[in-house]
Amino acid sequence: MRTLGRLLAILFVLFSILFVCGVFVYIYNVLTPKADGGLFVTRAGVPTPRAVEDMALYLYLQQRKDELLAPAGSDPTPVRFTISPGELPANVATRLEKQGLIKDAELFLNLVKYQKIGTKIQAGEYVLRKTMTMDEIIDAVQHGLAKMITITIRPGWRAEEIADYLATRGLKNYQRDQFLKLVREGKFDYAFLKDRPKTASPSLEGFLFPESYNVPYDITNDALIVLMLDTFGQRVTDKTRQAIAAQKMTLLQALTLASIVEREAVAANERPIIASVFLNRLKKKMFLQSDSTAQYAIGYQSATKQWWKSPVTIEELAAVNSPYNTYRNAGLPPGPICNPSLASIVAVAEPAQTEYLYFYSKGDGTHAFGKTYEEHLQNQQKYQK
Repeated sequence: MRTLGRLLAILFVLFSILFVCGVFVYIYNVLTPKADGGLFVTRAGVPTPRAVEDMALYLYLQQRKDELLAPAGSDPTPVRFTISPGELPANVATRLEKQGLIKDAELFLNLVKYQKIGTKIQAGEYVLRKTMTMDEIIDAVQHGLAKMITITIRPGWRAEEIADYLATRGLKNYQRDQFLKLVREGKFDYAFLKDRPKTASPSLEGFLFPESYNVPYDITNDALIVLMLDTFGQRVTDKTRQAIAAQKMTLLQALTLASIVEREAVAANERPIIASVFLNRLKKKMFLQSDSTAQYAIGYQSATKQWWKSPVTIEELAAVNSPYNTYRNAGLPPGPICNPSLASIVAVAEPAQTEYLYFYSKGDGTHAFGKTYEEHLQNQQKYQK
């Protein structure tokens, strides 16, 4: 009996060894016909495990290799994705699935575990696409802190000024002409862009949100724009949009007026008052007579290398033949003349309640306000240089 028991034990050990060897032979002959540097590579691009304990996870991934190779979608639009310092891979996977960048968070997390790169995922801001495979996303999120560049878009800049500034920041893939072409064509899918005129080129002027951004040095032009539009959508809240609707204005109209306020106001506390002046003039069907709208139409000044002509005479302001010139055209211009700050947008959404129809610069950044033209003339005499 003892001899029989020993024989059975030996046979069991031999059978186990043969079974394990058979598994590896199967992998070699069927799944991985080619070798690469000592590691057999499957058709799904998943290297065979170095340790036996990884075999189960390997076989699981092999069963789902078609899902690993397939991107989550066909939309190539860049998607902004931020990973916070110390964020766990499981949370990253869940958020990737919610944003439609992957189809299965559990599969993604198992791939991360198998590749043993959970601790290599870096905090940072990424620009991803739904057309990326899981492997491509995993590779991308390991380089979040590499070569980041800070860009600061200032309130009141028109699109060309933003384009000129970006050209100075050393971004690897930035092309000024392509950036402006994307801005002028405005082919981005956001609900807040629906109010724009149905023209061949509905510009994004006004929607490029002024902010400081940390971006990868190799960020693309369309990804830059997506980043600014995403920020606009986050900062201009539902509360602000409801307040705009209460003014019986569309978002585009409010943004257009906010861009004028941005260029006219200097002192922050005067924004709501200046907004009230223009709103009062609109209600009375008066010309807005904003210098900034004419300056926008005049455009670039090669002599001074500026986009806003200054000084500019009343005669020059009145002479500009453009739908943007509010000295010659009643109502609002066709669209924003710059990219306004949130403060100017809120000033239009929640203006001061005044009867002012005029304002005149005191020369120190503040203005004198008047209800009548006579008061305006008195202010001119008082503060005119």
